[in-house]
Amino acid sequence: VGGGSAVSLSRQVQGTGGSSAVSKCSAAARGYIQDRFLRLLAGRRRRRAPLIHRGYYIRARAVDHCVQDFLLKTQSLPRTQILSLGAGFDSLYFRLKDMGLLHHTVVYEVDFPNVACQKATLIKGMKELSALVGDTGGEGLGAITFSGEDYKLLGVDLSELSELERILKEAGLNNEIPTLFIAEVVLTYMENTRSDALIEWAAEHFPQACFLVYEQVHPEDPFGHVMQQHFNQLNTALHSLAQYPDCEAQQRRFLGKGWTECSVMDMNEFFTCCIPEDEQQRVQTLEPFDEYEEWHLKCSHYFVLAASKGMEPSWTPLLPRVTVPRHAGPVGMAGSVPAAVCARLSGIPGLRRYGHRSVLIKPNVILTTGGFGEEDGQHCRMRNFHVLSKRAGCWEAVCVTQNSPDKRWGERLYHTVSCLSDTLALVVGGRASPSSAGLGMLWLKFPKTCNASGPDDVAVELVSLQPAAEAAVLRWRHSTTEMTFKGEQYLFVYGGRSALEPVLGDWYFLHTPELSYTAIAVEGPVPESRHSHSACSWEGGVLIAGGLGAAEQPLGSVFLLRELEHGFQWQTIETHPSLVPR
Repeated sequence: VGGGSAVSLSRQVQGTGGSSAVSKCSAAARGYIQDRFLRLLAGRRRRRAPLIHRGYYIRARAVDHCVQDFLLKTQSLPRTQILSLGAGFDSLYFRLKDMGLLHHTVVYEVDFPNVACQKATLIKGMKELSALVGDTGGEGLGAITFSGEDYKLLGVDLSELSELERILKEAGLNNEIPTLFIAEVVLTYMENTRSDALIEWAAEHFPQACFLVYEQVHPEDPFGHVMQQHFNQLNTALHSLAQYPDCEAQQRRFLGKGWTECSVMDMNEFFTCCIPEDEQQRVQTLEPFDEYEEWHLKCSHYFVLAASKGMEPSWTPLLPRVTVPRHAGPVGMAGSVPAAVCARLSGIPGLRRYGHRSVLIKPNVILTTGGFGEEDGQHCRMRNFHVLSKRAGCWEAVCVTQNSPDKRWGERLYHTVSCLSDTLALVVGGRASPSSAGLGMLWLKFPKTCNASGPDDVAVELVSLQPAAEAAVLRWRHSTTEMTFKGEQYLFVYGGRSALEPVLGDWYFLHTPELSYTAIAVEGPVPESRHSHSACSWEGGVLIAGGLGAAEQPLGSVFLLRELEHGFQWQTIETHPSLVPR
């Protein structure tokens, strides 16, 4: 590429470091990470979303886990060093120094020359930072923009390996002592031939070393496509993904480039295995959060890798590694269900949504309510109802008017809808914001005579409940299942979560049609509390499967609420093969 393009590209990559510092600073301000130096280095302040906070929290934990492991394993040695590649405005050195962990360790940071110069200026201009480094006795020289006794800040392009090697030598890097290399979302911005050369160079020239990488994986699925699109729009393409698309490929990469040991895990596994349970619970309660699907997806698309050579790997999981079973071959099936894509519907506004509920209100007529999606060109909580109807073998979609003058429907996600007759459906629970209380119950009423394509409008009416039944509805991500007991019709409301409780394990029997709370005896071992599970009527009882438990881990358990003469009994159902946690 021409010089101008290369300069422009390097500027875009440099921008990711500043953005990362702002996100880390926001996470620290909300209590996710304890780091008083981030606000000094980040420059600008900006409040990020809870999902971003969690992402930067787990990234910081992964790096700290490996760094402290390295320092612990080398604490008896006279000298060690840390080389942070593409360090940006990271605060690692200042945190370690402040904690008294650098008695015999020198930290070298490398980034583009203008990033290193900006950071050097920041440090010199802030007493809180410069006091920790100590007096350098003058300005930095050439590529060495800042030089303290145990801290060197170098301005050099990582892709220029011979120049990097020369400047590191000039700054005092010692090939013969234990060295930890850190590359936190750095290598992927380089051409693969250059990043491979850097990995191989480190293995060849440092007989005792560890190499820590935090980066993206899985470009092939929808989340991976969006992830790549995001970075492409920033003009910071992720080069590693095509050649090293998964954790196993990254592991082979390092073992093939001279490293003798290599451990790697995605961030779902890291969160489970390397973060203590009490710390997991602390993080989960820091701010209202309900984006579990995105959180698990994001964690499955990032990994942490620790390679080593000539020394113990910088890696100590707190728990045995647990791998969610991945079914490479065909999954065992009891039967098959034919399915066809309604291709013609893909372009109709309002159908792209999640957190909604669809219910069959009469043969070939499906009503969809709520959720989050696209409406009038905006991403928002969905206000309109949609009806899908099948006529002459083709599905059609129409938007339906709500007959609700006081807008009592609101905008709800993760509710349930149960169709009780041709003219009546019941909405239970749901939420607007994760910090608000759960929403109550509503009747959806359809005209007695409506055409084959479904109702033209839907009346929305509040349900007046007995006080004993109110607790049943102030929840979301629950299940509501129609069932019969002793010839009477009931709705069985189970699990979910609320603004106060991150996971619920209670249940309610609501007698229809008046929705009175009825106490019915239930015996047997109570299932683990859960939300985001599925449930259906089966053999007179209710079958519950999967969901997320209290630890925010997907569950693979299946339970049957089995009918007895005097009530019900919880019964564990064994499946073969076992259900993939979901």
